Amino acid sequence: MSLNKKSQSPGNSGSLIEWFIKDRQRLQTFVTLTMLILMMIVFSSISDRFFQISNMFNVARQITPMLIVASAANLLMIARGLDLSVGSMLAANSVLAAYLASHGTPIWQSYLAALALGSTIGFVNALVVVRLKVSPIIATLGTMSVGRGIAYLISPSAILVGLPKSWDWLGTSFIVTVPTSPVIAVGIFLLFNTLLSKTIFGRHVYAIGGNEETARLSGVNVERVLSLLYILVGAATVIASLILASRVGSGDPNIGMGFELQVIVAIILGGTTLSGGEGRVTGTLIGVLILGFLKNGLNLAGVEPFWQYIAEGVVLIFAVALDRFINIRVGSSTKMTRKVSQPAVGLQNASS
Repeated sequence: MSLNKKSQSPGNSGSLIEWFIKDRQRLQTFVTLTMLILMMIVFSSISDRFFQISNMFNVARQITPMLIVASAANLLMIARGLDLSVGSMLAANSVLAAYLASHGTPIWQSYLAALALGSTIGFVNALVVVRLKVSPIIATLGTMSVGRGIAYLISPSAILVGLPKSWDWLGTSFIVTVPTSPVIAVGIFLLFNTLLSKTIFGRHVYAIGGNEETARLSGVNVERVLSLLYILVGAATVIASLILASRVGSGDPNIGMGFELQVIVAIILGGTTLSGGEGRVTGTLIGVLILGFLKNGLNLAGVEPFWQYIAEGVVLIFAVALDRFINIRVGSSTKMTRKVSQPAVGLQNASS
């Protein structure tokens, strides 16, 4: 018995490799953390500005909208859902709030209007996907077009400027010496992390992603959980859009182009499998940091924006390939372990 326990511990090199390979989340975290550290080493060697406090604060502000939306969308993807409308809703929410604020509406009422719009789009996504059983890709592609159309209808030919002075507070203010917007993002990140890992609702999310029909037979209200997830993603997108619009000081109907792909890449890099049922919000944070430092490092290195798009596309391909590779590797390792353990069990039974 003691010999068996010793062979399973990660004490020697062979056991250590098996210890990593057998756990998908552990392996994914190791790979992505290694990728993040190597990236930071490379960019810090290219530019001595990389590790400056001002640059770290700049990266924190830039990744804030992505972290907020990805924290919510991660739960949705674990439950085998998908929302491609988040980029367009960034534009629609921010333009609506900016339009109202520029025409004399109090800031808090403008924010509430944006929250109502984002939550409504989330509810529509839930209605079409959950109730009408439409593919989430098709349904959210439709609301993606609707969101962008709303943004252009409100501001068809210009970026909205001339906003009140209080408009910039959310995205540019500080709490003591720390920017306010990343603090908000960390709070939302912790909220969704707790929701997923510490509550019954989180267990229901995993159950639906693992097998929706089994979850339903076990008493999980699948429709209610999925509907709430879509609405939560819509609400999180509103918060992200208001912070982003506050930071840039305008309402731009063109913002959020490709944002939905960045969110998906960050979530997959963080270890959430495309087939659902697995994932952690903490892993998504690593994925967001990888994308944030990649963009920032390329900017510091003087790389042109067109090449940055190519780099983001390469990271997307890498994320999907990594997800596939780890699924295959962990699956084959599990099968091998079962084959090896079966004779051992037989020997134990024979000796008894």
